[in-house]
Amino acid sequence: MGLLTTIVTLPLAPLRGVISLAEVIKRRVDEELADPAAVRRQLEAAEEAREAGEISAEEETEIQQHVLQRLGANEKER
Repeated sequence: MGLLTTIVTLPLAPLRGVISLAEVIKRRVDEELADPAAVRRQLEAAEEAREAGEISAEEETEIQQHVLQRLGANEKER
């Protein structure tokens, strides 16, 4: 029965591979978004951009809120 199942499901092998790859990518992205070092870099980059005059204080606040909301959303999923 194992050989028959393998032969019948063989055309689905590429699909299983793509699904597996997507799961690995999603897990890696979730880890990166929740990484405290990455969050800190994003917040520091926003602060540096405001200090350099590239963005306004309001835009910096929006970026901070977005980063923190994303971090909070990732924590809720866990």
